[in-house]
Amino acid sequence: MVASELLAGTSGRDLTDEVDFSIIRYAQCWEDADTLLDALQVQPGDVCLSIASAGDNSLSLLTRRPDRVIAIDLSNSQLACLELRVAAYRHLTHGELLELVGAVPSRRRRALYSRLATELSDTSRRIWAAQGGALDAGIGTAGKFEHYLDLIRRYVINTTHSRRVRESLFVRRDAEARDDWYRRYWNNRRWRWLIRLACSRTVMGRLGRDPRFFKYAEGNVSDQILQQVEHALVALDPADNPYLHWLVRGDYGDRLPHALRPENFEAIRTNLDRLEWHRSDLQQFLGGAPAASIHRFNLSDVFEYLSPADTAAVFEQIARVGAAGGRLAYWNMLVPRHRPDSLAARIEPLPALSQQLHRAARTFFYSDFIVEQLR
Repeated sequence: MVASELLAGTSGRDLTDEVDFSIIRYAQCWEDADTLLDALQVQPGDVCLSIASAGDNSLSLLTRRPDRVIAIDLSNSQLACLELRVAAYRHLTHGELLELVGAVPSRRRRALYSRLATELSDTSRRIWAAQGGALDAGIGTAGKFEHYLDLIRRYVINTTHSRRVRESLFVRRDAEARDDWYRRYWNNRRWRWLIRLACSRTVMGRLGRDPRFFKYAEGNVSDQILQQVEHALVALDPADNPYLHWLVRGDYGDRLPHALRPENFEAIRTNLDRLEWHRSDLQQFLGGAPAASIHRFNLSDVFEYLSPADTAAVFEQIARVGAAGGRLAYWNMLVPRHRPDSLAARIEPLPALSQQLHRAARTFFYSDFIVEQLR
């Protein structure tokens, strides 16, 4: 659900004592990069700050030729995901990259990794050395959250829907026909019961995220997610949704996310020298950045885990380091967070654009997507 382990301020430091940051929690970015790029409107010459996560969306920013992309995360394991992807873009072909990730079948993923291992830091090599299964199955399967999705595929989707129905999900239909098909063939009682169980705070906290991540969550978690899944299956076309393909089929098929599309491969490879990454707390990093030095902020859903006071402190720093005319984008899943009213003169919400992009986003975990402009 969340794309990152990077948290901010006092809450972030407290979490290091409560949450295991040594594991790979997310081996892919489960946030729609196309939505992010439409929101941020990165321009040549911009400096972008991006939550690293598994690296996909930070790499996607490079296709817009900014001057710099600064990726930060609190987790060395998440940075190891980014570092390995950088090495793969430098030294593999596009087809080999898809093999390594697990997007297409392959029997040589270990050999591909061996070609890249010497490019990695000692820390990243140690992290990947402990991921033998993922090096065989694809590095995109390595995260705790991907293991959780695999359980949903096997024990919820596959037990409530036949193979014929699962494949029929990706047949192109208009919105009215999708709604009829969903109610006839997908939205059965067993599906609703099992998906609510799988997405409950208890099960998701134990198998997918971490119980500590629900501290500020509001409302019924499973009901909210069920509504968002219905939106992805009815309001949007599943045939075009790479994230839904992975959830249901275990691969992307021919619907690749932005960073893995062939038309974006060379743009990312060419601009890799514009990317840097650091292990850092968000508030600490912002505190050390010069005023008006950052133009675009990919903030993932970091505010999901922060108290209102810590959230306000981060926004204060963004208002200081953000350049006028720049933009920030972030996701809300279960915790409604927005810039504080005290910063209305410095940070302007863009509600119409936010709503438009949220409705079109193909990742279906989030209750809201927020785009704001710096004045």
